[in-house]
Amino acid sequence: MQVTSATLLERLRDPRDSGAWERLVELYAPLIRVWAERLNVRGADADDLVQEVMAVVVRRFPEFVHPEKPGAFRGWLRAIAANCARTVWKGRKVHPTAPGGSDFGTYIARLEDPTDDFARAWEREHDLHVTRKLLERIKPDFEARTWELFGRFVLDGLSAEEVAAEAGVTANAVYIAKSRVLARLREEAGGLLG
Repeated sequence: MQVTSATLLERLRDPRDSGAWERLVELYAPLIRVWAERLNVRGADADDLVQEVMAVVVRRFPEFVHPEKPGAFRGWLRAIAANCARTVWKGRKVHPTAPGGSDFGTYIARLEDPTDDFARAWEREHDLHVTRKLLERIKPDFEARTWELFGRFVLDGLSAEEVAAEAGVTANAVYIAKSRVLARLREEAGGLLG
């Protein structure tokens, strides 16, 4: 099993930890790009927005203090993404179309409000994206059988009894597989989710 000695957020405290920074970009650049494209920010403008968000995260990360409250990092990232989008929108006269036909400035203001539906949708999308990426990352840490039991139970939504019957194991073995994978996922997530 490939064990990370410290969570990603802890590792990012060391600006020389290039592996942690590469992992952050690998994890978040695709999410920010999808978000930009939903706003009809395309091509070079989308690339610039992703790059600007990541540059601000790198520059401002030393200021980030995780209050041990669920969603703190994702909210911080959402605020940076919204500010960068506003800057690109105003500075380049890019006129993307916001969801629902509203003007882009209004959309960005709604995205910055953590109680707004747009912000909550962004946070749900963030958690799904990060969970998928982290599951891909930890999958090689498990035997195929453990991953199969976990996948059928948690990802496919079958009952423990159905998975057990299908795989020729006990329901307890299914619960153990789930527990092992989720424990490793929590370790790997280290403050990025929730």
